Amino acid sequence: MTEPCAIEAQELRKVFGDNVAVKGLTLQVQQGEVFGFLGPNGAGKTTSIKMLLSLIAPTAGQAMLLGVPLNESERIRSVRARVGFLPEHFHFHDWLTAAEFLEFHGELYGMPSAALHQRVSELLELVGLTAFRDKQLRTFSKGMLQRIGLAQALLNRPDLVFLDEPTSGLDPVGRRLVRDIIHDLRRQGTCVFLNSHLLSEIEVTCDRVAFIKHGEVVRITELKQLNETQSSVTIRATGLTPEIAAGLSRWGRDIQLDGSTLAMAVASEAVLPEITRFLVAQGAEIYAITPQRLSLEDLFIQTVGTEGVL
Repeated sequence: MTEPCAIEAQELRKVFGDNVAVKGLTLQVQQGEVFGFLGPNGAGKTTSIKMLLSLIAPTAGQAMLLGVPLNESERIRSVRARVGFLPEHFHFHDWLTAAEFLEFHGELYGMPSAALHQRVSELLELVGLTAFRDKQLRTFSKGMLQRIGLAQALLNRPDLVFLDEPTSGLDPVGRRLVRDIIHDLRRQGTCVFLNSHLLSEIEVTCDRVAFIKHGEVVRITELKQLNETQSSVTIRATGLTPEIAAGLSRWGRDIQLDGSTLAMAVASEAVLPEITRFLVAQGAEIYAITPQRLSLEDLFIQTVGTEGVL
């Protein structure tokens, strides 16, 4: 029997008055994968997450979490007990200590007292806050609050966890810790839905990414494929002509010739020997061929443009 998707959305739409926040979200996220959700400010990312979590109702469209439709209120309630969530803008009860805060949320899940006490200790150790167990949250830095927020998102050992800007406010050590936790979640079979403005973190963490623009998914890319195949190349040679540049179109695209320098995008570095042979056969004298892998930032700009600020 085929396992249901962790998340499945079909033309999910949200309108606030005259403002279309999400035009039509369509995507599938598999169980056990780390899925990145990228787009400029105002693209509808957080609104999409809130709809998937049933925090706000969609204007139109359908969606399922862990195989259960969002509109089946009784069944989706039990499914939400298997979901963790760290919001981008959190407001915790700052008079509680770290342990009290986690125990409070564990009680909301209905976790047995003994199991909850053990789980709280495990999570404080996991996020590096054991020494601050009895400190009030009002004394915590932003990075420490981010860590305790991540701990509460993992309290119920979720099958699916939504992380909205989980590394915001963290230093490099904290970002590395969150990255390691996400990798561990993947190994355990947990699906992680990750929204972040730090593209470098997304690039080393996610299996796939979706690019959202104006409330619609405009592209979904496997990062393994991006890392292995998408690249550009700069060629420095004499004897380059517009005709030679046009002849290179069989191996690449976006060809730009500027005197003795030619730049082009290629699907794979495997075509570079063929390009070299072609140029030599055409009489060009090659001085350098420099391949460059297409970064996630490059792909982001290509896909959604510079509209909106990251």
